[in-house]
Amino acid sequence: MSTIAPPEPAIDLGSRLVRTPQPVAIVIFGATGDLTHRKLMPGLYSLAAQQLLPPEAAIVGVARSELDDEGFRERMREGVRRHGHAPVDEDVWAGFARRLHYLPGGFDDSGVYERLRALLADLDADRGTRGNRLFYLATAPEFFPVIAERLGGAGLAEETDGGERFARLVIEKPFGEDLRSARALNTRLGQVFRERQVYRIDHYLGKETVQNLLVLRFGNAIFEPVWNRRYVDHVQITVAEDLGVGTRGGYYDQSGALRDIVQNHMLQVLSIVAMEPPARFESREVRDEKVKVLRAIPCFDDGSVAGDAVRGQYGAGWIAGEPVPGYRDEPGVDPASNTETFVAMRLAIDNWRWSGTPFYLRTGKRLPRRATEVAIQFKPAPHLPFTSTAVEAVQPNLLTLRIQPDEGASLRFLAKVPGPQIDLRVVSMDFAYGSSFLRPSPEAYERLLLDALLGDSTLFARWDEVERAWEIIDPLIAAWATTPGPFPNYEAGTWGPAAAEELIAREGREWRRL
Repeated sequence: MSTIAPPEPAIDLGSRLVRTPQPVAIVIFGATGDLTHRKLMPGLYSLAAQQLLPPEAAIVGVARSELDDEGFRERMREGVRRHGHAPVDEDVWAGFARRLHYLPGGFDDSGVYERLRALLADLDADRGTRGNRLFYLATAPEFFPVIAERLGGAGLAEETDGGERFARLVIEKPFGEDLRSARALNTRLGQVFRERQVYRIDHYLGKETVQNLLVLRFGNAIFEPVWNRRYVDHVQITVAEDLGVGTRGGYYDQSGALRDIVQNHMLQVLSIVAMEPPARFESREVRDEKVKVLRAIPCFDDGSVAGDAVRGQYGAGWIAGEPVPGYRDEPGVDPASNTETFVAMRLAIDNWRWSGTPFYLRTGKRLPRRATEVAIQFKPAPHLPFTSTAVEAVQPNLLTLRIQPDEGASLRFLAKVPGPQIDLRVVSMDFAYGSSFLRPSPEAYERLLLDALLGDSTLFARWDEVERAWEIIDPLIAAWATTPGPFPNYEAGTWGPAAAEELIAREGREWRRL
């Protein structure tokens, strides 16, 4: 077995207080899959390069592919080379590669878990991982309960109440297909792992702009007084993709935009935008406030399904001057598929802060461009003491938070045009992460992996959050499943079906043109 590599010289991190995880063995199920290749291994390598992984940490990959340690290391090096945000440093990689181990086998094979237990015991002895375990399920959802139960059967889910030894389970989405299946999955997991051990990951919560929402709201006195129904006209949350389903047609046709994006990503972002100030920036307090928001959102019923939600599916069209096929012609998609690739909806939050302020959500594939943002549209000023000609084109204040691709924020406001007359023009103040801090933002998975290793669950979804999100949209899922859509109903390269424009226009508003 490998010996512990000596720690490298500390990197100067300025005045930042950096927490270092305890020694740990990280076990990735689905270690040869796309997620591990593109996100997990580049994220772990980056943490190691910044010396944010303890020198004792080991990484074990588990998958069906017949590989040995060296073969696994070579495959992971290629993933880091292709998908990391910095060139591979050969010295750093040499130390990182020694941490990597591989165990072939099926996820439902109890013998694999016996061999895993033996390997982890060896790593405890050789590297000093101290019995700490982080299990990452980067597999198809049907294996989630199987792996958890096999880990429990092998005695690998046990931890001490005092924190001397931990065992954590990180689960990718989707967490269930609907409310019933989510509850069934949680019940099976709960027979092995306690809630405090389960980390339901949503990579959107690891993005800098999403985290900055909390700082923007609660760290700046100028925003919080106007963050309510009295001053905010409405909120728009958009997740737009210009790509189609690509090679994910088989998976996506069983999921759709409602399950893939709205139930998790968008409702999580909405809850952060709308939450009340937590007493402390700690996991329980933050997640308690998010749950309160979700509980204040009325669930869909027959009336709101018909009036407050729109679905779409793209047909053939043009993207960036190139012809692209319709959804039903994509590989792996049923030629008669009723799966939505676009969703728009109007949600209400029935609480003191937001009553009467609509929240509009939209997401879709094969839209004109890739962009994810939160737009806070403020109400017009109650009175403008200027001439009518000077204010014809005046627009209310708008705060836009860009989550991707260019993370940052902008504030739209009025200013006077230089000259002898009082002419007004809309201008913007812009903030961009790259130019403001002269350093790239860390990848979302990098941040979330570190938090999971530290035992910080603030940016992970708690079960009651997940359950309530399913409760909100479950009636919509059921209604759409029994009613064929008028598909395809928007061309690739457009902003979705006409019904989405009508949804917001009936209240005198319009979608932002991104």
